Amino acid sequence: MKTLIINIKELLQVRDASVLKVSGAEMAELPSIKNAFLLIENDLIADFGSMDDLPEDKNPEKCIDADGKIVLPSWCDSHTHIVYAGNREQEFVDRINGLSYEEIANRGGGILNSAKILNETSEEEIYNQSKVRLEEIMRLGTGAVEIKSGYGLTFEGELKMLRVIKRLSKEYPITIKATFLGAHAFPLEYKKNRKGYINLIINKMLPEIAQNNLADFIDVFCETGYFTVTETEQIMEAGILFGLQPKIHVNQFNSIGGIQAGIKFNALSVDHLEVMKSEDIEALKNTETMPVALPSCSYFLGIPYTPACEMIANGLPIALASDFNPGSTPSGNMNFVVSTACIKMKMTPEEAINAATINGAYAMGISETHGSICIGKKANLIITKPLSSYYQLPYAFGSNLIETVFIEGEVIA
Repeated sequence: MKTLIINIKELLQVRDASVLKVSGAEMAELPSIKNAFLLIENDLIADFGSMDDLPEDKNPEKCIDADGKIVLPSWCDSHTHIVYAGNREQEFVDRINGLSYEEIANRGGGILNSAKILNETSEEEIYNQSKVRLEEIMRLGTGAVEIKSGYGLTFEGELKMLRVIKRLSKEYPITIKATFLGAHAFPLEYKKNRKGYINLIINKMLPEIAQNNLADFIDVFCETGYFTVTETEQIMEAGILFGLQPKIHVNQFNSIGGIQAGIKFNALSVDHLEVMKSEDIEALKNTETMPVALPSCSYFLGIPYTPACEMIANGLPIALASDFNPGSTPSGNMNFVVSTACIKMKMTPEEAINAATINGAYAMGISETHGSICIGKKANLIITKPLSSYYQLPYAFGSNLIETVFIEGEVIA
């Protein structure tokens, strides 16, 4: 099946296949072709270029005229928790009434609330709730997504979540990476037996997950009141022994050394980063670890935003992700993430689009196949409505400017 897109006003993120991420000043550069064409063959990008160079022998089964429209790679959302049960609407109201995220967690809300609901919900019902969220983000332009466990906090609950993620991956065309986040919080029954819960993760959960190939990555919430740096290192080390590369939650509320621990264990990404000290930025220089910002979380909780401009000025790369979850970011809209990064974090549109495409792909370990316009990469594309320029994408933050989404060469209804 060949699909030819012609008269593209501007084709964004056109890169050499060797570019797997962009850092520092490079993030302000967004290579493009104006008045372009792009050919999809089956699920891959087969050709692209200027309309002046369009060969006559393409013979597509389908031709799309994208006159006045922008085409870019679909969003790569490298940090989500979209497999969950129920919601936390009441906590939303509690925060409006003055309670902090930490206060809600301390009285049994937060992650422990989600864990209680999930463990009381059947696997089939969790799947049915989660697929609605997955379909929504696909329609909003996300073509690859990472999904974490972490709302089970029991052997059965964590395995149940990971099986749902695996089923979603099999039944939908979107690329899904699974992350085991058993170390999301300490269950109430282990509050006074932290070693006991860590042993459960390492000695029971991890062997079962590895045996059934249920996860690609391991994650830990390294934060005051959750997992210490020492505990985080112990869990990362165990995960690596079972073939899972770390991707960890760090610096959401406090800087306690989690970034340095992640780098020590070759974490693919360190995520959140709302609170950054100069030594944290310095530690990330010249590493292979991708810093990931989650601006929708800052927006929803009213906490600081990741200092993206300072990090980019220091030569670092940065990725953007949604953090879609029931407690702190009940939205997976990557268009809003890109807009918020521009409006609140002062990233340029070029920086934000790079962060949500090529660098987001890197933060999932898939930038060889996703995140940019290259021959042989997955045909995961966004075709916008007619726009004056791609600046309109972050500028018109409340409008859906997407007309068509392709995932693996197929239009998403």
